[in-house]
Amino acid sequence: MNNTINKLKSWTLTACALTIGAVAVAQESPKEEDFFKILKVPAPEGTLLEVGGLTMMPNGNLGVATRRGDVFVVENPTSSSPYWSKYAYGLHEILGLAYHEGSLYMVQRGELTKLTDKNSDGKADQYETIASWPLSAHYHEYSFGPKITPDGNFIVTTNVAFGNQEWWRGEARVPYRGMTLKIHPDGTIEPYAAGMRSPAGPGVLNGEVFYTENQGDYMASGGLWHLEKGDFSGHPASLAWSDLPEIPIKMGTEEFNAVVDPMKISNGRGGFAKPENVVDSEYITLAQAKEKLPEIKLPAVWLPHGVHGISNSEPIVIPDNYWGPFGGQILVGDQGQSKIMRIMLEKVNGVYQGASIDFRSGFQSGVLRLLFAGDQSLFVGETNRGWGSAGDANEGLQRLVWNRAIPFEMRDIKAKPDGFEIEFTKPVDKKSAEDLASYMISSYTYKYFPVYGSPPVENKEHEILGVEVSEDGRKVRIAIANPVQFHVHRISLPGIREAGNYHELVHTDAYYTLNEIPSGAKMTIKPKVVEKPAEEKPKVVAKPAAKPATPAATAIPSEAEIKTLLAKNTCTACHTTDKKVVGPAFKDIAKRNYSAEKIVELIYNPQPQNWPDYATPMAPMPQVPKDQALKIANWINSLK
Repeated sequence: MNNTINKLKSWTLTACALTIGAVAVAQESPKEEDFFKILKVPAPEGTLLEVGGLTMMPNGNLGVATRRGDVFVVENPTSSSPYWSKYAYGLHEILGLAYHEGSLYMVQRGELTKLTDKNSDGKADQYETIASWPLSAHYHEYSFGPKITPDGNFIVTTNVAFGNQEWWRGEARVPYRGMTLKIHPDGTIEPYAAGMRSPAGPGVLNGEVFYTENQGDYMASGGLWHLEKGDFSGHPASLAWSDLPEIPIKMGTEEFNAVVDPMKISNGRGGFAKPENVVDSEYITLAQAKEKLPEIKLPAVWLPHGVHGISNSEPIVIPDNYWGPFGGQILVGDQGQSKIMRIMLEKVNGVYQGASIDFRSGFQSGVLRLLFAGDQSLFVGETNRGWGSAGDANEGLQRLVWNRAIPFEMRDIKAKPDGFEIEFTKPVDKKSAEDLASYMISSYTYKYFPVYGSPPVENKEHEILGVEVSEDGRKVRIAIANPVQFHVHRISLPGIREAGNYHELVHTDAYYTLNEIPSGAKMTIKPKVVEKPAEEKPKVVAKPAAKPATPAATAIPSEAEIKTLLAKNTCTACHTTDKKVVGPAFKDIAKRNYSAEKIVELIYNPQPQNWPDYATPMAPMPQVPKDQALKIANWINSLK
């Protein structure tokens, strides 16, 4: 009898374990790494491979240029044993590489250079300057490119220098700085667009000119811009040269200042006032400035700082027949967070707009250059010099390989007159998709002012009014209350599940930049069914004794609150709790034994000399509200 009972107990426990295990497996949702694997490309021993440029050659060889001035040709680059040979050397900080009509073209610090192997020995014997532009010798005067247009011209973008008083204030000390240039094959330089600050990612996407921008003064956050000749993307430094006859932007500095400069308030130290001294009427948005300065071009997609990167780089198009449902969409790299985002674009009323969403993180260093190989893998060129990055390495070349399994993702997002339509890569579970609680949509915009970056402002929560699920479960249309033109709309789908296995989305949040609200029919909203609750007798609840309030000056935020505060104020873009990234770990700051008030002061007016081991000085963050800065400071000190 006892043996029978023991066997029954054993069988019951085993069955329970198997059942629990089955539930756990069913609920375990796949992650990025389950679909896209990161592989290292072997490089010659001892080579510092700070990749500045990548290009494919017609014979399948890979061209690799480095910031240290070398150019390599790699045979069998996707194999386990690629063969590297040095093609050229002695160049100055190459930040782009292209193959064109038998030669390699690159942008050095101040010129477009053509390299040609005349005797077919695998080495460049002719170094030819195609075009050059002025330099002031400031370290930040990087130049990026080239990208080749369908008509055979070259697109180059140029960084501004920084000011003497504040390192982060952009200046165009010489002509053509802070601009996008079109360079003709004969060397003629045609200024194409202005208003750039740190345009690390020029791109010719489907024949059109785009570029990515980095957050900074006048640049509220990173983003992807579509450029046409004469566009001005927002940074005023290049306007110092608008009187030159070849510059297509005729708006001058005075005209710009008449609209934008009244919005800045001096704090008497060469910086700007803290937010508590600024009311809503004392700032404008980029869209509001455009009403008076029509040359301004709004970004097609804002890339929210600290969420979708902190130093955005190369944009490229996924070829139509590559990577399954994502073919034709855009990838954008990020140096600081060592990751790649995916962008879904559409045109509404002739204007580009769309959404950004995380795609793949976990690269060993800062992602600067992207290039597809013939086998559908993606080469990822990396460096973190000049701007620290997540990851364990300072440089490198890796490859992203798709295993041909399709992840459950938001494939595409389109704006509707009353909300959005979302297409998925796989059918959704209809019960979860029809539940309004599965969706959360909020929106915000940014200030357009000279401070380094901007916090999200004019934050709104949008009520979900109704949803419609397509018959095949591939699309969901969402109607929301009052979508806001020019706002970034965060579309969060925490409750959506995949049909058949109830997996959640690999990435639940996308950010849609709503430049234009389309016309058309709105969704018919079904009346909500309100069930009448059963009558209950009133319950008498004893009032708990009041707890003494913790003084705000010393209150330590909860884990949930500090997570929100750090993300909202973009602190996590450069810092983590216990690991050095772009800036020191919060625990290392705590070891300095600063008072909370001193930490707040350093948030507003950093002292980079206190941290000499960090290449990137911290930018002033006067936009952080003082009460929030004090909570962050108290939390940091609690880590001692």
